[in-house]
Amino acid sequence: MKKILVIDDEPAQRKILSDILGDAGYVVQMAADGNEGAHLIQLETYQAVLTDLKMPGKDGLELLMEVQVKSPFTQVIIMTAFGTIPGAVAAIKKGAYDYLTKPFEKDDLLRIIAHAVEKSELLSENQVLRSAIQSRHQYYRLIGKSSGMLEVYNLIERVKDIPVGILITGASGSGKEMVARAIHYSGNRKDHPFVAINAGAIPETLIESELFGHEKGAFTGAGGSYAGKFEQANHGTLFLDEIGTMRHDLQVRLLRVLQDKTIQRLGSAKSVELDVRIIAATNINLETRVATGAFREDLYHRLNVLRIPLPPLSERREDIALLAHHFLQTFMIRYNRPGLELSARSLSRLEDYHWPGNVRELENLIEKTVILCPHLRIEPEHLMFSQGSVRRAEAEDHLSLPERERRAIAEAMELFDGSIKLAADHLGISYKTLQYRLKKYMLKAGERNNPNQ
Repeated sequence: MKKILVIDDEPAQRKILSDILGDAGYVVQMAADGNEGAHLIQLETYQAVLTDLKMPGKDGLELLMEVQVKSPFTQVIIMTAFGTIPGAVAAIKKGAYDYLTKPFEKDDLLRIIAHAVEKSELLSENQVLRSAIQSRHQYYRLIGKSSGMLEVYNLIERVKDIPVGILITGASGSGKEMVARAIHYSGNRKDHPFVAINAGAIPETLIESELFGHEKGAFTGAGGSYAGKFEQANHGTLFLDEIGTMRHDLQVRLLRVLQDKTIQRLGSAKSVELDVRIIAATNINLETRVATGAFREDLYHRLNVLRIPLPPLSERREDIALLAHHFLQTFMIRYNRPGLELSARSLSRLEDYHWPGNVRELENLIEKTVILCPHLRIEPEHLMFSQGSVRRAEAEDHLSLPERERRAIAEAMELFDGSIKLAADHLGISYKTLQYRLKKYMLKAGERNNPNQ
C-alpha cells in the first residue's frame, strides 16, 4: 500500500491532487496546513509527502525536518510558486526529493511521485536487508560472516535445547567460551545459571573442591561449607574449559557425575541430585590424549556426543574487519575516545596478519590502539602489535600463499609426529586433501598412516 500525504492550504488544490493521485492507485491523505500535516506525520508512515512551501503554521522546510527525524525513508516533494523557487532549491539541499513549480502538469506530478515512492521503498528494503545481514553476521555475541562461523551458528541452533554433552574445539583465543554462552543463552536453560571453570587454571589441590564443593572441616582451611560449580550450575550449564588438562582421578569422578547425575561434596556422604548441562572445550587434540591413555575414552565419548569446531581467525579473513570495527566501537565508549576510525591501510594490515592469538589477540590489539593512538584516524603505524608478533609478521610478509600453506602443513605434521589423520583434523581439511598437499609440497609423512586409525 503506497501512501501519500498532500499538504496544501487551498481546498480546491488539495481536491485536484487527491483525485489525480487516487486515480493512479495511491492511498491519499490530506492536511489543510503545516500543523495538521505535522500531526499526521507523527501518526502515519508515508512513502511520500507532497507539501506546499509557504502556508499557515509550519512551512514546507519545517515539515521536511520533521519527516527526516520521524520517517527517514519518506520522500518530500515541495510545491512552490515561481517567486519562491530559491526556497524550494534550499529544501533540495536540505534533503527534499524534488520540487514542482505551480502550475504543473499532471504527468510531471505522477512521474516525480512514482520515482519518490520507488526510492522510499528501495531505502526501506535496503534497511531490512542490512538488518537481515547483520543478524547473519552476529549470533548472541559471536560475530562473523565467514562460512566457518555460519556453520557454527547453524550448529548452535541445532544443539541449543538438546541435553547431551557438547565438545567445543578450537585454538586458544578463538572464542570457545563465547560459543558456550551462545548455546546457553539462546536455549531453554537461559533463565538458569551459566557457570564457567577453567580446568587448567585452578591449582590441582583446589579443583576437586571447586567442582564438587566441600563441607566444613573437610580439609585444612575448610572453615565453612561450599557449593561447588556443579551445584552452582544446577538447572543451567556448566562450562568446563581446557578439559584435556583434567587429572585422571577427576576424570573418573566427572564420568560418574555424568552417569548418575549426582555429586557428593568433599567431607559428605550425602548425594545431591543435579540437572546440569555440561559443555566442555579444549584447544588440544583429545583423540591423541585418548590414544596415549592421558584421557579416558569413555569420558571422551560422553563429552563428545555433539562437537562444534571453532575455526581460527586466520581462516576467517572476511570476519576480521567486522570484529575490528566491533572492538573499536566497544573501546571508544569504554575509554571515552569518540571519532576514531580505522584507515583502509590499517584494515588491510589486520587482514594480512596471521593472528596466532586469534580473536583475543585482535581484541587486545584494538584496545591498546584505542588507548594509545594519538590521532583520530588509525594508520598501520598506530596498530599496537606486540614486538614478537611484529617480527613474525614481518618475516612472513614476503611469503606467498602457497609458501604459507606449506609452512602450516609442515608445522602440523611435525606437531603430530607425521600423522596425516591428526594433522588433517588439526588443519580442518580431509585426509585425502592433506595427502595431495603433502605430495604437492614434497613433504614427508610418518611411516604408519591409516585414515581409519
